Order: sequence, then structure tokens, then C-alpha cells
Amino acid sequence: MIFSRRFPHLYSAKFAPFAIFVLFLVANSMGALFSPVFPYYGFVRSTAVAAPALPSIPADIPTSGNSELDRIIFDAGQREGVDPRFIHAVIWQESRYKTRAISHAGAQGLMQLMPATAERFGCTNPYDVSENIAAGTKYLGWLLKRFDGDVKLALAGYNAGEGAVDKYNGIPPYNETQNYVRKISASYGKTYHPILSPDAAKVAFNLISPTASN
Repeated sequence: MIFSRRFPHLYSAKFAPFAIFVLFLVANSMGALFSPVFPYYGFVRSTAVAAPALPSIPADIPTSGNSELDRIIFDAGQREGVDPRFIHAVIWQESRYKTRAISHAGAQGLMQLMPATAERFGCTNPYDVSENIAAGTKYLGWLLKRFDGDVKLALAGYNAGEGAVDKYNGIPPYNETQNYVRKISASYGKTYHPILSPDAAKVAFNLISPTASN
């Protein structure tokens, strides 16, 4: 203690290496916090690439009142080259957007798929919204191609089966089917649906701008 009081500068010098060592540890610790090796501390700016924005749904396409459901319908239409407006018209008539709807004949879900039709177009759970809409849209697209884009015949096939349309060479003389065809075709507002590839259909149905498709 006498030595330290008489020669304080020497006493401080004695602990200089220790102080430098502590400063080194502190500096490295601070550097580590800001290092990319420790991204979880929130000090490093994220380099993650944002997911591309989904195309907006045109304002003239009907809405179910549920944005997620509207997106599923829109995407299904784009994949299959079927106008989403047409899909909405069918769903409204079939189920009023009720996912658990079931008919007296056993048709199930939003697009009221019969079990055989659901299986035919890859739907294992008719109450799964995505599966039901995907299968129903595929069926609509298939019918439109089969009947050369004739909306009324496609609807008649959807309601009564394509075999019944073939049998009567047109809309079957069933009151239910005739009313079904009349209501949906009026709601959709068209009697012809062009048969196009999905990419061409996006432009034809104003789902994407012509420049964006190039």
C-alpha cells in the first residue's frame, strides 16, 4: 500500500495489461452482436427477399365476402383457363358459398360435387375448399371444351351430366336443369366461353394486362 501511494503511476501500469484485455473482450462482444453470425439480435438488416406480390383481383369479379376464398377461386380459374366470374356464378347457384353444403342427391361442398365427379377430378375431401374448387373448376373447363365453349350446354352437363346432354342433343327437358342453366347463364352474362390456354385466358378475361403476359 505504501508503494502504491508513493508511485501511483507504476501501480496503474501494473494493471494496464488487464484493462486492455477487458477492453478487447468488450469490443469483440459488441462486434459479435452486430455480426451476421448472430442475426437473431435484431441489429442486422434482413437480407431476405420479399415474396412477389399476388396479382390483384379485378374489381368486376364477384366476391364471396371472404378474401381467401376469392383468391382460391381466382387462382383456380387462372390455372384452368376458366373465367373466375363463371366459377363464382356456379358456386353461388350451387351452394351460396357454403363450404359444408350437401344436396338431397348427395352433392357436396361449395361446387356441389357428386362423389364420382369429385374422385374423377382428384378431390379426396369435398369439404376442403381448395380441393373442391380445384376439382369443380377442372370439371367446368372439361365441359366447356367438350361442348365447344357453349356455356349453356356446359352448365346442363354440370347439372345433369354430359350423358344427358348427349342423349337429348341439347339441354335436357328437366325443369331443374333448365332453370339452373337459365339462372347461371344470366348471372354470368355470357353464352360463350372461349377455349383458351391458361395464359391466353388471363388476357382474354382481363385477369392480367397484355404487357405483363409477355
